[in-house]
Parts: sequence; structure tokens; C-alpha cells
Amino acid sequence: MSMNSAKVIIYMPALNEGLTIHDVLKSIPKRLNSVSEIEMLVINDGSSDNTASEASKAGATVISHNYNKGVGSAFHTAVDYTLKQGADILVSIDADGQFDVLQIEGMISPILKNEADFSIGNRFNNGRPAGMPKIKFWGNKRISKIVSFVSRNKIKDASCGFRAYSKDCLLNLNLDGSFTYTHETILDLANKGYRVAQIPVNVIYFDGRISRVANSLTKYAFKTSSIIFKCLKDYKPLQFFSSIALVIFIIGLLFGGFVLVHWIQNGSITPYKSIGIFGLALVGMSLLLAVYALMADMLGRIRKNQEKILYYQKKQYFEKDQ
Repeated sequence: MSMNSAKVIIYMPALNEGLTIHDVLKSIPKRLNSVSEIEMLVINDGSSDNTASEASKAGATVISHNYNKGVGSAFHTAVDYTLKQGADILVSIDADGQFDVLQIEGMISPILKNEADFSIGNRFNNGRPAGMPKIKFWGNKRISKIVSFVSRNKIKDASCGFRAYSKDCLLNLNLDGSFTYTHETILDLANKGYRVAQIPVNVIYFDGRISRVANSLTKYAFKTSSIIFKCLKDYKPLQFFSSIALVIFIIGLLFGGFVLVHWIQNGSITPYKSIGIFGLALVGMSLLLAVYALMADMLGRIRKNQEKILYYQKKQYFEKDQ
């Protein structure tokens, strides 16, 4: 991408943000260094208020979902639109004014300078932000540690929605979740070797603000964990299944070893016959899982090749008319 002709789309997912979205959109800088064109995009995710009309008044392109599909689906819609428009960078930011729009330039700068392929905001550069509940801060740090472990990158704030993606990243993204996308994008792009920049960002937590994604910590933890679990299974199938097989094998050996020692000492496995059978069953199960791990690894390599083919097909499709 040329440093002086980059097209940037600034995207906001919005659900019933009619009171704030107009002012937030109007506050977005009309000029950014090394950017030739800026377009504001709002994905109206099934709002029942005047979110769509207020966004249109502020000069944004508005795409509306017929019902609330979730921020993950809103992100899919934004990515598809961005690629169709031939934009070089997609920026995502909240519609409620929580983040400082003046930091958009800092978010896209590493991409424009070819220092990173995507950028994610870091709300925790100076510790817990004012107004953020302690339990949410603790939960975010735990999630970030898990994402760091799976992605093999030290991620400081895996849940921040203030981000920027290069066009190449968008072409290579293959996501499944509709609930959220923040963790899955990091895992998907890191697995494909893309470079990440982590930008300290300012954030304001308003009184009475209810998060669209984390309004229920139990639900958020469960759904987020399932997304990370799925990514670990998909991206590291050999390690994932072989680790489970090893644990089951060790447990089986312990049961079997206990019965074997009893047989050596007493000449009989009675009354631990059932324990011995259970131990043998666990060892057999672990061997089957080991075979499955090898098969999953083979399928994982096929999946990577298919994603490469899909990347080139998407690139050809979206660039043919540009």
C-alpha cells in the first residue's frame, strides 16, 4: 500500500446507540496522515431506536441487520464491505464514545509503516482503567493469558474492540463465531504468521454502561472459552489430542499398575478386577486418541492448504473490479 494513498474505513458496530453515535461519528478526524480517503461505516445490528438515522445524518454508510446477530456477525459484515470497497485498512471502534477517536492515527500508523499487519488496543498499559470493575479487569487479564499461550504472542489486552487490520489480514481471516471476534482474530492471524502491534489506548467507563458482549460474565466466560478451545483444537490438533491421550494413558497406567502390583504380591487380581479392566480400557482409549491426533494433524495441514487457496480466490474476487 502506498503511504500517501491509503483508504481507511472506520467501522462501528451499533445496537441502540442513538444517543451517542452522531456525536462520536462527528468527532472522528476528517484527515489522517498518509491517508487519502476515510469512510465511516456503521453496522446497525438490529437496533430498535434511531441509531441508523443518526449515523446517516453524521455522514456514515449504514448497513442494517434485521435483528441482533452479535458483534461477531457485525464484524463479518464490515470485513466483507471493506474488501468490496478495496480499502487498505479497517479500523473498529465502539459507537458509545468509550475510546478516544484521536488515537485512530496511532492505531493505523504501524500498518502504514509496514511495522505490523494488524493493531490491537491495550487498555491496561497503566493498570486497571478508572471505572472498570475489578472482576472484569481480572477476567480480561486471565483471557489475555490464555490467548497469549495459544497464540505464542504476549497479548496484553485480548478483548479490546479498538483495532486496525490491513487488507491482507482481512483477506486471510476465516472466522466462525457470531458472539464475538476479538480473540478469534488474534488466534487466527497469529497462527498465520501476521505481525501484531499493541497500542496503548485511553478508555472511559461510563456509569451504568452495559457491555453488549460482557454483560453477563458467566455467559461471556463460557462462550469465550469455547471459542479459544475450538481455536486450540483447529490450529494445534496434534498437541491438543496427543496431550489428552497422554493424560488418559497415564491414568490408565496408574490403575493398571496398581492391579499389577497387587497380582505380584498376592497372586490374584481379586477384588480389583474391575479396576484392571478400567485401566486397560483407558490405555486402549489413549491409543485410539493418539491415532486420532495423527489424523487431525494431517487434516490440519489440508485445512491450511485450503485456506491458502481460499485466500487467493478471495483476493482475485475482490480485486478484479478495482
